[in-house]
Amino acid sequence: MLKAAFPGSFDPPTLGHLNIIQRAAGIFDEILVVVAVNRLKKTLFSAEERYAMLCELTENWKNVSVAVCDTLIVEFLQKADIKLLIRGVRGMEDFSFEFELSMMNKALDPGIETIFMTCDPQYSVLRSSFIRELASFQGNVTGMVPPLVARALREKYP
Repeated sequence: MLKAAFPGSFDPPTLGHLNIIQRAAGIFDEILVVVAVNRLKKTLFSAEERYAMLCELTENWKNVSVAVCDTLIVEFLQKADIKLLIRGVRGMEDFSFEFELSMMNKALDPGIETIFMTCDPQYSVLRSSFIRELASFQGNVTGMVPPLVARALREKYP
């Protein structure tokens, strides 16, 4: 059985994230979406809120589950017995950052492999930070996030 983890902050989950999850679910036997708690990042949504949204958004994929991680991802993967990490990339800037992160993870655990998946072109400009900013001005986020997330953003920014 080929298991993979797709970690991220998912603050908020976007259609780009779901694109990667859907495509990965068609390739791997099991996908664990990991809501990462980054102590250095100030998030709009709590880890519990992001977890709940992702559970609802992925409920139709039987081979996808969601967890929260508040440790190093390498430690989390070791405990979950997962050797494969999926990272989504939109462009060269993402790739450069993700490549360096994969080298750090590899140094921490040589048994962890990272696979980079590009998003479909229509999602290449979606950034959670841009979506949060747009939502803070009551901008239209349709086509960027699922309706569930759009509603949650409107509740955060009435």
